[in-house]
Amino acid sequence: MKNYFFAVDLGATSGRTIIGNIADGRLVQEEVTRFPNNLIEQGGHFYWDIFALYHEIIRGLKEVAKRGVNISSIGIDTWGVDFVFIGDDGAILRNPRAYRDPVTFDAMDDYLKHVICREEVYEVAGIQFMNFNSIFQLYAMKREGNTAFKHADKILFMPDALSWMLTGNEVCEYTIASTSELLDPRTKLLDERLLQSIGLTRSKFGKMVKPGTMIGTLTDEVQRITGLGPVPVIAVAGHDTASAVAAVPARNENFAYLSSGTWSLMGIETKDAIINKRSYELNFTNEGGIEGTTRFLKNICGMWLYERCRKEWPEEVRRLSHPELQGSAMDVEPFRSIINPDDELFANPPSMLEAIQTYCRNTNQTVPETPAEICRCIFDSLALRYRQVFAWLKEFASFDLNVLHIIGGGSLNKYLNQFTADALGVEVLAGPQECTAIGNMMMQAKAAGLVSDIWEMRRIIADSVELVKYEPKDKVVWDAAYKKYLEIVAKK
Repeated sequence: MKNYFFAVDLGATSGRTIIGNIADGRLVQEEVTRFPNNLIEQGGHFYWDIFALYHEIIRGLKEVAKRGVNISSIGIDTWGVDFVFIGDDGAILRNPRAYRDPVTFDAMDDYLKHVICREEVYEVAGIQFMNFNSIFQLYAMKREGNTAFKHADKILFMPDALSWMLTGNEVCEYTIASTSELLDPRTKLLDERLLQSIGLTRSKFGKMVKPGTMIGTLTDEVQRITGLGPVPVIAVAGHDTASAVAAVPARNENFAYLSSGTWSLMGIETKDAIINKRSYELNFTNEGGIEGTTRFLKNICGMWLYERCRKEWPEEVRRLSHPELQGSAMDVEPFRSIINPDDELFANPPSMLEAIQTYCRNTNQTVPETPAEICRCIFDSLALRYRQVFAWLKEFASFDLNVLHIIGGGSLNKYLNQFTADALGVEVLAGPQECTAIGNMMMQAKAAGLVSDIWEMRRIIADSVELVKYEPKDKVVWDAAYKKYLEIVAKK
């Protein structure tokens, strides 16, 4: 009987459960369930429904049990920074706040002004400053007198909380903890001073574990509900980007990656953290990878722009497939409207369409009106922002960057992929789409002793997926567009 790995992959807009096994040197995978992950707005705050996510995990496990699939282990990965409060009675203290909650909008500036200055925080954590980082969320909750914060016995990051719901064991997985801005990437430990600055102690968090560690087995309750036995739950790379980067099908270290989805995360893989004056000035982040590696990267507001606009368009536009809508954008004059995707205007506006139009109006550009014009504006701007970040990465890399691997859902976006190759002037290899789940399953395979290290993992992945190659073209056109982009960004 084949032994399968069960991957739970949760993103900020949707989730999925996938099973996979290694056969003849290749990873074979199959989606079991797919479901939405909805933000809940109530009382002026945004929440995640942790119980709905747990229910979907149970539903996936029940489905594989019904099929008679033999599950060797389970691994869970999620988006970063968010967390769950657990009371001393072992119960969840209300649904967790979502990172887009408005309570954090001024928390970062307030913390850095009144608690610890920006330079000192970066020197310890080496994390890109974003208002929703865990440290600022926790500070905001402490400041507002949040009841759950006051009474929390344990604070578990999202994948650790879900693993706890399955096993009853509390851990703090390294890669997900590294997104919090509470961890020192050199010591790979939560920093006591940063914790104390928000009124917390190390005891509030679970035991730090590395990817590949067994957390525990399914509780008797979960076994009864699902019909499964005491299946091990493995701490994979709990941060979805860490799992995704582990699945980059690279043949050697000379690559950059772009994890493309709701967020775009562009970076390189390094042996050690890069924390210096230049990385501070450019606001780069150092997050944990597997086998002690560091993901040196920058968060870029990715397809969030497009996803939000799509929700606002009329029903007849929303009925169009993504290729149909994006194809219509190719008939629009290029570079007529350019934005900086990371401008604070686009963080979580009431209307993304109005935010884009306001930006263009304020920078004296043609204001995009139609869905095709808006879409073209987003794609042109993302590619140009990628070029800017890629140029910075080349400054830091100790090796040549001669290829960009685009992974995640955005790897299917043939128009943006080609634009990215054109803008960067390097070969782009797109795929795999389900890289996060693949990295999740391959980490379970490593824990099971089926693969030896990250490069054997990547070799199996490269042999298991088909990559689409994009060669750069139109260099003169994109060079001129990039000059225009820099001028527009400077106006803001």
